[in-house]
Amino acid sequence: MTAATPWPDELAGTPAIAVIEQAIARHRLSHSLLLHGDDLDTLVAIADAIADRLLNTPASSARFPVKDHPDNLALRPKGKMRIIPIGKSGSPEPGSMREFLPKLYVTPAVAPQKVAIIHEADRMNVESSNAFLKTLEEPPARTTLLLLTTRPYALLPTIRSRVLHFRFPSAAAPVAADGWAPWLDDYRAWLGRLAEGVGSDKRAIADHIFTLYGLVARFTAVLDFATAEVWKIEKEKLPADLEDDEQVAIETGIANGLRARLCAEIERATRAFALPRLLAGDETTRRAHVAAIEKLEHDVGLLRLNLNVAAALEDFLLSSLRIWAKR
Repeated sequence: MTAATPWPDELAGTPAIAVIEQAIARHRLSHSLLLHGDDLDTLVAIADAIADRLLNTPASSARFPVKDHPDNLALRPKGKMRIIPIGKSGSPEPGSMREFLPKLYVTPAVAPQKVAIIHEADRMNVESSNAFLKTLEEPPARTTLLLLTTRPYALLPTIRSRVLHFRFPSAAAPVAADGWAPWLDDYRAWLGRLAEGVGSDKRAIADHIFTLYGLVARFTAVLDFATAEVWKIEKEKLPADLEDDEQVAIETGIANGLRARLCAEIERATRAFALPRLLAGDETTRRAHVAAIEKLEHDVGLLRLNLNVAAALEDFLLSSLRIWAKR
């Protein structure tokens, strides 16, 4: 038999993966899992590995690549708004919750059971969430539900209370887009100059402002370039009959995923800048660091509400200027 889909290298053998593997081996895996963390690609890789182990077993009548398996179902956000809609009553459109749910109750085709993966589960609207909640309350037999999200607390509390939670750190390599490493270097250097004090020198203040807006412009350029490069590769893998709105949803998802990874690396760069001062017991740095990270998390949250990325980064950097300069 072909080897199972591997776990992400950085997570193989970790306690969470070991628990899942043991539960699968003992046929004791919960019917509903919430996989959450900072990186959606990592969560997708884990979900695929779980699905492969559940579907391609010695009891299966045939083996398929996990993404092509007839008993592996998937629901993703769609359209420019990137939501999981409830769908029309009676004749729900493809990719809607009402079109998806009846499939969960169909007898498996070749495997002992089915797996259903809901990508970016936080994108379910209220109607879809309530419809899915009813399925969680009376889960279909021989079906494992995997919910993937980077925003677990955006889900209904009643949904969170009915699933088994696993949090996974990102297994993604640092973003290697052209211009990104120099951007991080210049960001850290800018923080260093701010931490030395700004004072009332108008020329120094102007220099900080020009640097700030240069960082904003360069960030959007890096994001646009990285998205175009990834989309060029991924587009070649898509089925020829994929509808336009589905293609838009996938491309938007790529941009949002890259944007989240870049923001996570800004957070790590901020921590790396502050760490030597924190280890030295610098209390003002501690306060500044906490305030900066809180502001970054706030602005990342606004991005998820469709705030323009340049506006969100500008807000964060302007706040950073005030936070670090008044140490």
